[in-house]
Parts: sequence; C-alpha cells; structure tokens
Amino acid sequence: MTPFLDVSGVSFSYHTMEGETKALSHISFTVENGEFIAVVGPSGCGKSTLLTLLCGLAEPEEGTVLLNGLPVSQDHSRIGYMFQRDCLLEWRSVLSNVSLGLEIQRRLTPEAKKELLSMLETYGLGDFVNSRPSELSGGMRQRAALIRTLALKPDLLLLDEPFSALDYQTRLSVCDDISSILRASKKTAILVTHDLSEAISAADRVLVLSSRPGRLKAEIPLSFSGETRPIHRRNMPEFSSYFNLVWKELKSDDKHNS
Repeated sequence: MTPFLDVSGVSFSYHTMEGETKALSHISFTVENGEFIAVVGPSGCGKSTLLTLLCGLAEPEEGTVLLNGLPVSQDHSRIGYMFQRDCLLEWRSVLSNVSLGLEIQRRLTPEAKKELLSMLETYGLGDFVNSRPSELSGGMRQRAALIRTLALKPDLLLLDEPFSALDYQTRLSVCDDISSILRASKKTAILVTHDLSEAISAADRVLVLSSRPGRLKAEIPLSFSGETRPIHRRNMPEFSSYFNLVWKELKSDDKHNS
C-alpha cells in the first residue's frame, strides 16, 4: 500500500560563492493519512529546509518526496503551510484575511464563504469577523491563520514553529487549540519545533534529527492511553518518559560531536 507521504533518501545542500553547505543527508520516513508528526533537532539541523522540500518549493539533490505516490512539486495546492508569523494583513478584516487564499484562487463562492463563517464561529472568532487583526490576541491571530490555511482544504499541513512568537501561557493554549482542530478535521500534519514538550504533547510520533547535516536519528511513537489534547498529555505519567527518551537522543548527538 502506498504511504500518504513517502520521503525516501532525501539529501539537500545550499550552494554559495563560499562553497557548499550540506543541510540534510539521506532522510527517509513515511507518514500515514491523518497522522500528526513532530520534527525536533538542534538549531541549524535542517528542520525548516525539510519543510521546504516537503512542500515542493525546492527539489532534493538526492531522493524523492511523494504525496499519494506523486511528486509534491507537481501540485503545490495539496499542501498548506503555517509560518512562524501569522502574516495577517492589517488593512483587511478577519473574514477578508481568512478568505484571501480562496480569493486568489478564485474559489470564494457563497458556499465557501458560509463554510468560513462557520469555522470562525466554531473556533472562537465568530464575534470578530469584521475586526482588524490588530484587535485580536496573539492566539486568536494564529487561529485565524490556521482557518485561512484550512480553507484551501490541503491534504497535508506543514507547521513551521507556528507558536514560537507567542508568550508561554498563550503558546500552551494555542498549541492545544490547533492540535485539537487538526485532529477533529483529521488533517495530516508535520510540526517543526524546538520545544520538546510541545512536540511530545501534540504529536503521534517524534522524528529526531542530528546536527547538520541533518540525518534521521530516531523515530519515537507516542501513546497516551487514548488522550489527544496536548494540555492533558503534559500531566500524564508517560510524558516524562517520552521527554527523557527524546532528550537522550538529542544529547547523544552532542557527545558525538564534542
């Protein structure tokens, strides 16, 4: 059976006048439909480069990235991307912001607008449809950014540290909200994060990358007795065991390079 996402033998380097910098080396993993994956690793290990390859904005020098058996570069519309910043346009209303992708693709039909209004209501933004982004809290802005992405109905959602600009308390709440939204919508998602607690509390599986050039050191499946909300997982006894396991993998990389 063909995996939903198949990353096979992927390597990538950056080339400048000063020479070549190897970012990723022979990365291979698969993701099943509806799975939530977190990717962790030391700074500069190629986590964001991996997302760039997964969404087809760059081609691997070696290896392949297939979504439902086809190269991701063939159809970027199948993939949604959430950045570290919400990138909301301050001169547009909340409704106008979440409609932007559909508007650009000329898919903003009355039915699509009705669905957007329903999503805004469901995710706590129903009273802010006509507000400007400056009137929203950081967490509300991130929910609006997620709705804008989900409105395009992507097959795969890539999350590049989307909570990093938030204060700690808001970050916990928004991670819990967005994880719950993605699971309720059965979206396949890959989260890149520096926060090990965030990765372990949100994901079904954690991929640990080595220092540059990034190699896949470990794949750690997570199970929390059926619990899916990150805020509850953090208080469960399994949490500390998984944290220590991921931390041990990361520290072993430090020893190897010392």
